[in-house]
Amino acid sequence: MSLTTITSRQHTTNPLDIVEELVSANDWAFERAAFDELAVEITGRWSEYRLFFLWQEDAAALHFSCLFDHRVPDRKVNEVSRLLALINEKLWLGHFDLSSEDGTPVFRHNLLLRGIVHPSVEQMEDMIDYAMTECERFFPAFQFVVWGGKEPREALAAAMIDVEGEA
Repeated sequence: MSLTTITSRQHTTNPLDIVEELVSANDWAFERAAFDELAVEITGRWSEYRLFFLWQEDAAALHFSCLFDHRVPDRKVNEVSRLLALINEKLWLGHFDLSSEDGTPVFRHNLLLRGIVHPSVEQMEDMIDYAMTECERFFPAFQFVVWGGKEPREALAAAMIDVEGEA
């Protein structure tokens, strides 16, 4: 199958401009290293998270990744990889993997924006909110496997329990 491509005359506004405004409004630490990259640090319930946004103008795609502030020891990589596969089956958007550089768990997602001239603040908020929700939800499963000696299925089951109320 081949697709006929029609060249659009409208170019998508750089979504990193919107992300930068959102990050500033939330008083999160960030660095805009270049026109096409933005790094943010957020404190979650379980961990510090480093968010990276990369804008690929030619593809009209925004790559987003959220790194945990914890490294998986080499001896636990196989178990965590099995856990990642189980977690990824539960996700609607994005996926988790391990950074090949330093062995940290990473949530990744790409947002295609071709034909969308002005990405909305709500789109950027939703992307960050979804990622943070999933990172916070599954962080304990990583801890159960890495430090608690739990099997991946057992760790995932424990992390999926919805707690109601507060102690």
